Amino acid sequence: MTNAEIIASTLDGLLDHEVSLVAYGRASIALGFEGVPEAIGHSLDMDVILRFSKSAELDADDQFWEAQAQVNAILEKQGLYMTHLFQEDQVFLRPDWESFIVPVLRPATRFLKLFRPHTIDLILTKMMRGNDPQDMQDVEFLIRHDDITREQMEPAFRDVRMPDIQELRDAFERALPVVRKLLDIRARQS
Repeated sequence: MTNAEIIASTLDGLLDHEVSLVAYGRASIALGFEGVPEAIGHSLDMDVILRFSKSAELDADDQFWEAQAQVNAILEKQGLYMTHLFQEDQVFLRPDWESFIVPVLRPATRFLKLFRPHTIDLILTKMMRGNDPQDMQDVEFLIRHDDITREQMEPAFRDVRMPDIQELRDAFERALPVVRKLLDIRARQS
């Protein structure tokens, strides 16, 4: 069982009603893809994008927030946590990203309904730390796994919605040539 599965299962066990979340980062790769590199399954956290369409519902859901805090307390000794919950406008995404979210079926849960961003959007999120080597390894896996092409990514690069923070814009500019190179390498291999 991956760390992401442990976190998701623990949260699900603490919920008493349906909660819909969009996981991203390494947890979403561990839960939403087959044949992931082993290191991805060792990620210690589960990052979540809070959708505007669900924000009022989630903001008012005290039971969810209590369960989220309990998850961190329960899993603290294992070094696992779920504390990075970002509004969608705090993450690099396409403007219509929510229309393309993908259900995550692992682990089986009773109340927790997990989704992940489309692979194109996951690649964009991985560009938030610039050309970070770990993130670029994840991007290479995502490109290869879903056979993502430069033709698919260029409109996303052009239209990406990102926070108006210069450091993040600089990070995107550092990551852009690296991701394009990975896309070109994959195209030559196909």
